[in-house]
Amino acid sequence: MNGKNRINIKPGLKVNIVLKQDQRSGKLTEGIVKNLLTNSPTHPHGIKVRLTSGEVGRVQEIL
Repeated sequence: MNGKNRINIKPGLKVNIVLKQDQRSGKLTEGIVKNLLTNSPTHPHGIKVRLTSGEVGRVQEIL
């Protein structure tokens, strides 16, 4: 599953996200989804989420 479809992502899932400052390097940050910030059903760069740690980024992989 990829992070481009909102239906695949639920709070409590473990995911890899790319933070805004890491978009150029593509560095991934692992964490647990707290809530979803993207309202549209899909997004070409990944659904934006907030992790339980408070970090915000776009989902690249669902673990």
